[in-house]
This record gives sequence, C-alpha cells and structure tokens, in this order.
Amino acid sequence: MSAPLPRLLVVTAVAPEAAAVLRGVQTAIPHSGPVPHELPGGYALERCGPVDVLAAGVGPAAAAAGTATALTLADYDLVVSAGIAGGFAPLAPLGCAVVAELIVAADLGAETPEGFATVTELGFGRVRHRTAHSAPVAAALRAAGLPTAVGPVLTVSTVTGSAARAAELTDRHPGAVAEAMEGFGVAEAAAAHGVPVLELRTVSNAVGPRDRAAWRIGEAFAALERAFALLPYDRLHHRAQHEG
Repeated sequence: MSAPLPRLLVVTAVAPEAAAVLRGVQTAIPHSGPVPHELPGGYALERCGPVDVLAAGVGPAAAAAGTATALTLADYDLVVSAGIAGGFAPLAPLGCAVVAELIVAADLGAETPEGFATVTELGFGRVRHRTAHSAPVAAALRAAGLPTAVGPVLTVSTVTGSAARAAELTDRHPGAVAEAMEGFGVAEAAAAHGVPVLELRTVSNAVGPRDRAAWRIGEAFAALERAFALLPYDRLHHRAQHEG
C-alpha cells in the first residue's frame, strides 16, 4: 500500500491564481471537488484531496494573516506560496517557472547614508527563509520540459517599475530569479507554526520598466497550472529547517 500523500497548504494572493493551482492539482491528484470552505476572517479556501488552496490577499501582511489563520485550524506538511511573478532577465524569462531556494524580504529595512540596510543588519529581525524541497521540485518540472529557474525569490511591497530599481535589487541580491509580493509573509507564518515553506511561481513579466503590453499573464497562469500538475507530491513529506 502506498503512503498517503502529504497535506499541503498552497497560498496565493488572488482567486485566478488559486484557480490555476487547483486545475493543476486536480490533474495530478484526481479527486472529487474542490470543496469550498470559508475560514474565520472570510478567507476562501478550496480543498482538493490533500491540498488546500487559499487566496489570502495581496502583499506580505495579507499573506501572513491568511496563512496563520489556516495554520491554526489544520496540520500541514508543507506550505507553498504560489502565483505569478516578475522574472529577472535573463535568468527567468516569460512563461518559465521559478522555485525559490531563499525567500527574501527585499525592501524590509532602512535607507542610510551608506545605502540600504536590512532589518537584520539593523538588529531587529530576519529577512530571509530557506525553503524546503526546492531541488526535487525543480528537477521534476525540468524533467517534464517546463523551463525552471532556481534561486532567491524577492518579496517586495512595491512592484519594481524601473530599470534602475531592477538593477539595485539584483546588485543587492545576486542570482535573484523573481520578485513577488507575498512569499515572505507566508514564510513568516509557516515558521511561527514550525511548518516548512516553498515558493513556486511562474513568470508573467520582466522585472523593470512597466510595459503592460509585454505582459503574458495568460501564459503564466497556464504554466502555473502545469507546474502544479507536475509537482512531485509524494516527495514532499519530510520537514526541513528554516533559516532566519
């Protein structure tokens, strides 16, 4: 008899991201549903077999609050921050998947005469979490032919809109593959509950000057669905240490 699949909480910002994730999960794990649940605070959660998908809202604060609410009500083996993201060229082109090795709060700190200082450097807390399962997840996606970048994924409260800001972020965070707005909030809540975290996204636009005509949101949603259809669910059991 095969072992039961791990129980996952997947946290997205908005309903269209959650819907893409659920389509992928249903392809990978045929199951009746999804079954809707409303959590305290009005959060919408959809249950599909061993995977719960939560649309928690935009930004790290909303993500942390929604994730913490769900984690107080059920036990999970892994929390996944998921959705679409901006990719740093050339490491993460449009339509590819990105798997975080580190989740980094890129703008949590202070401007000083010497430049930006993180809250860790200021002595107030942490700005990064090391993820669980990044290597097997990336290997599974690549083996199935989905282009996948692996590296730090940055959490920002203000989306980058200029080449100068993009250059500043990559200078400060070499090897960064993407930026999004929720990962660090999800990771903080997961760490508080002792649950490992992963961030898995797909690229809808390049980080830099805002050019909506160049965005490929539909392609990113299709890639997100495919990523969750390809996820190696049976390999996501073991817990891992968090890095502050």
